[in-house]
Amino acid sequence: MSDPIRFYFDLSSPYGYFAVLKIDDLASGFGREVSWYPIMLGAAMKITGSKPLADIEIKGDYCRHDWERLARFMDVPWTMPENFPIATLAASRAFYWLTDDDPALAKRLAMAAYDTYFGQGRDISDAETIADIAEPLGIERDALLAAVQDPVNKQRLKDETQKALDAGVFGSPFIIVDGEGFWGADRLWMVKRWLKSGGW
Repeated sequence: MSDPIRFYFDLSSPYGYFAVLKIDDLASGFGREVSWYPIMLGAAMKITGSKPLADIEIKGDYCRHDWERLARFMDVPWTMPENFPIATLAASRAFYWLTDDDPALAKRLAMAAYDTYFGQGRDISDAETIADIAEPLGIERDALLAAVQDPVNKQRLKDETQKALDAGVFGSPFIIVDGEGFWGADRLWMVKRWLKSGGW
């Protein structure tokens, strides 16, 4: 059986939001599992000398238009957050706290966090907000709040980000299929073709 597809994303990434809605369904059509890895995109930007798309002159205006257009095309909720971009440390640490024991629950939390931020336009940088999002999923509030402050989970996020950088990940979303990297939500069609043909 082939190794899981590796899916890297930052929870403050609009294109990550659009990709997260499709990646598991795409992979399941080929009998493949997807392992999710939230990362701190700022660490990659320090290496590449880049900055958030919305902060780049001309390109930022295009991207805001593109995000709205893509949401209409996909027929998914979209509200551009007033506070953007943000640090999503609490949500990412909570993800890693959950994922070893229940990766499906960790994915549901990530999707709910994405929906809250980009679907509803609500800031998710605060741990209390992540706890609010987590409770309806059956995640114990106090345990989550403790977990996001646990040095083990803080270090896990740092370690996973470094592993991603070492693997050549520099953006969100970034998908690795059997060693082949694809950057961007607009590369999902290429991922599908690669899975179908086994590469080219």
